[in-house]
Amino acid sequence: MKHLPTLAGALLGLAFVVFGANFFLNFLPMPADPSPADAPHKLFMAALFPTGYLAFVKVLEIAGGVLVALPRTRNIGLLVLGPIIVNILCFHVFLMKGATLVDPVNIAITGLSLFLLWSERKAFAALVQRPTA
Repeated sequence: MKHLPTLAGALLGLAFVVFGANFFLNFLPMPADPSPADAPHKLFMAALFPTGYLAFVKVLEIAGGVLVALPRTRNIGLLVLGPIIVNILCFHVFLMKGATLVDPVNIAITGLSLFLLWSERKAFAALVQRPTA
């Protein structure tokens, strides 16, 4: 049980490093999307690609993945990846209308991050506690 957070951190970090690096190196082929060109998720991504915003998010994914994989910097990595994970879930809920929410990768990333957050709950509790006088 004491090695589970290390394994979960390594898996979550590996996922974000691989998917973040894929944006720049394109070693995993993207599946064809049969949805129409004016679908909300396609319009959203069409706005992110040319601006460079998505490249910035992918750099944060790689950095957060490396930080989460290392036990000493795991909490900082979770702070970096937390908003990205929430954004991924919101993308699938609001733009994809929940159709791809039960994708195994989404479930794994959400489950691993929630497990790590729970296992490090004492460290994160200090962020929301008021100092005593």
